[in-house]
Amino acid sequence: MASTKVQRIMTQPINLIFRFLQSKARIQIWLFEQKDLRIEGRITGFDEYMNLVLDEAEEVSIKKNTRKQLDILILKSLKRGIRGYNLTNN
Repeated sequence: MASTKVQRIMTQPINLIFRFLQSKARIQIWLFEQKDLRIEGRITGFDEYMNLVLDEAEEVSIKKNTRKQLDILILKSLKRGIRGYNLTNN
């Protein structure tokens, strides 16, 4: 039986973020310091520091099994995780 070798290609994180932006894919972000909380949304913008702007954002609580609508959210990338800013009047 002939074996086939699968070639794996490393993708830079910034390129992956750009691909998600182009495809308008809904993404889920796991927060570093809040293990039971996730943020979901579509990337509408980002910069070279991997700060993100998410549209249709939702805060997903794993413990409580709840979702909270956030609309537009800015996620600031930090060395120890991500800090979020809600741009709506909630």
